[in-house]
Amino acid sequence: MPDLPSPKEIEAARTSAGGWKREQLAAWGVPWPPPKGSKDELTERWKAARQNGAPPPLPSSAQVDFAQEKLDFG
Repeated sequence: MPDLPSPKEIEAARTSAGGWKREQLAAWGVPWPPPKGSKDELTERWKAARQNGAPPPLPSSAQVDFAQEKLDFG
């Protein structure tokens, strides 16, 4: 299971263009291209894991027909 980053770690990993590298997202268990809302989902999973000590839920998979217009998300 990938390590869940804290909200601070997510922000610190941004590139100068404002997005995240494919390798970084893969380390966090986020598919490429990252679905809309991936950052919020990571943050919520991190918070949920800290609240009850239970293992965090697995990330939702991207839709098969998902088309991303930009490489950045936020």
